[in-house]
Amino acid sequence: MAGSPTTIPALTRKHAWISAWFLLTAPLMIWDAGYCLMRPRSMNGGDLYWFWKPYELYGMVDYVYGVKAYEDGEGFASAAAILNLLETFANIGYLVGTHLLRFDAAPLVGYTGATATLAKTILYSSQEYFCNGCAVGHNTPFNLFAFWIFPNV
Repeated sequence: MAGSPTTIPALTRKHAWISAWFLLTAPLMIWDAGYCLMRPRSMNGGDLYWFWKPYELYGMVDYVYGVKAYEDGEGFASAAAILNLLETFANIGYLVGTHLLRFDAAPLVGYTGATATLAKTILYSSQEYFCNGCAVGHNTPFNLFAFWIFPNV
């Protein structure tokens, strides 16, 4: 029955899995962006390295994050980090608008964040395809899945 207090219109319905995903990924994306934007301080030998120590391994999996890419002045990782922060801002906006402020446009904000995630995933995959695996093509299938595909989903 439309309009009754017990029905929830599809546009304002909360989906717990979306909120959980955004809540889980936000700190990881901020951490990732921090690593990229704080280089070289976040890299091995830097004063902030202790906080981003796992990236030493990840830099061997994905050369975009590695020391050589930074030393060569490649800016893709830092540019992607800015997009990660914008995406995270939208995801947090969805969480705040859905659970705290009850902002009617929160689903649109969440959709924008999810669309950014999809666009970045397509960008990363396309980059690897068109450069013939220049950053991650050296990995074993297991390492490629475990350390590059799975974390970027």
